[in-house]
Amino acid sequence: MTGRLAAIFGCAGPELSPQEAAFFRECDPFGFILFARNVETPVQLRRLTAALRDTVGRDAPILIDQEGGRVQRLGPPHWRDWAPPLDTVGAARDPVRAMWIRARLIAHELRGIGVDANCAPCADIAGGATHAFLKNRCYGSDAATVTAISAAVADGLLAGGVLPVIKHLPGHGRATADSHHDLPTVTASRQELEACDFAPFRALNHLPMAMTAHVVYTAYDDLPATQSPRMIGVIRDRIGFGGLLMTDDLNMQALHGTLARRTAASIAAGCDIALHCKGDLAEMQAVAAACGAQSPATTVRAKAALAARHAPDPVDIAALEAEFRGLMSGDAHA
Repeated sequence: MTGRLAAIFGCAGPELSPQEAAFFRECDPFGFILFARNVETPVQLRRLTAALRDTVGRDAPILIDQEGGRVQRLGPPHWRDWAPPLDTVGAARDPVRAMWIRARLIAHELRGIGVDANCAPCADIAGGATHAFLKNRCYGSDAATVTAISAAVADGLLAGGVLPVIKHLPGHGRATADSHHDLPTVTASRQELEACDFAPFRALNHLPMAMTAHVVYTAYDDLPATQSPRMIGVIRDRIGFGGLLMTDDLNMQALHGTLARRTAASIAAGCDIALHCKGDLAEMQAVAAACGAQSPATTVRAKAALAARHAPDPVDIAALEAEFRGLMSGDAHA
């Protein structure tokens, strides 16, 4: 294989094994992602993130899911414990400002352990039927609110030197199934999707990175968006997202077939990067063989995304913490 691999991989535990290091050195993935299984202490995580980058000999992006609530890989005693996003939005005196501060504080913690990309904001719109796995991870139930808060979260992360990964394109909020276990189907019309679900993503289509939804939109196709050339076309042309587009985790059971088939179908559909989160070496080898090297267009988008990284803007963390407590009426949720 020539060229950088079109993949993001995890690793199995809190330390990199010699076998993992050799594999990453050989295949040179775009980046890496961390999960709770990798987390022990700040010192250990700084050692792990440095080791991951050392395998590829460059400042590769290292991602994490640190949304708050059920989806946060870092927590006490070393890191803050955040309430679900929808709870913070509902309780804050100024939700946009509160969520910006929250994102900036999260970025501060992430940069402290060598992580420079966060799989947020979640710009899906919560509805009455939104599955519980997603609902309180959302920021609101209308496009305007979700757009404003998603923009604040993205800006807060960027100010802290962390790349945001907006998700789940083109919109997961209408799904009534959990894509970790089943394939959700959305039957809304194109007009409904354009006017509502797509709107936050269209407003934030300038962001550097995004993640697809493993969801079928019957108004367009009978394939999940991750594997649908038509839906990737919607993301690129109708929503106008021009940044680096990664799949959601290819191990999720919304997708069918072997990992190799899932990977190949996603890349063929137009996804830039295959995301494999499990940290299983044999599975990663199968994904690597199926996704291949980055295309020239992906390489351009990857360089542009990484160019958006910068050192954190100077900030008074203690002052931000105090302001956040005030916005939460004395309850900081942290």
